[in-house]
Amino acid sequence: MGVCLTLALILSYVESLIPFNFGIPGVKLGLANLCVVVLLYLCGWREALTIDLLRVILAGFIFGNLSMIIYSLAGAVLSFVCMTLVHKTGRFGPMGVSLTGGVTHNIGQLMVAVFVLGTTRIVYYVPVLIISGALTGALLGIIASLVLPVLKKINLSKQI
Repeated sequence: MGVCLTLALILSYVESLIPFNFGIPGVKLGLANLCVVVLLYLCGWREALTIDLLRVILAGFIFGNLSMIIYSLAGAVLSFVCMTLVHKTGRFGPMGVSLTGGVTHNIGQLMVAVFVLGTTRIVYYVPVLIISGALTGALLGIIASLVLPVLKKINLSKQI
């Protein structure tokens, strides 16, 4: 679990170094969420949730601030609940689970922004966040779909 948390933190750091600007405030790849999706499939929801929450809190303290932690936690919790529910249906693979996570993570952060700013005027931003979350979620889902068979083959879940 320590290796998974370290990898998630490294991916968060790498993402902070990449000049990734679509001209849309707040849009990120969410590379560390790849670890959460993979853990959900390999180990289960408890382990994935533990890494997800620890990663958000630690990355916030290391690379960000309290505001970042609050927004990230809202997105992480909502996306995790939705990803877990989608995963439990058994109808979707890593791509569908990750896509769900990407979209709902952005929606969770927007809900916090509505509360913090005290206005619903920012909901005009929902279509942009849904599209960006779907694109980044799909990309990470493709990567997870490629990585999972390799990790299952080496039976990594018993080592975690």
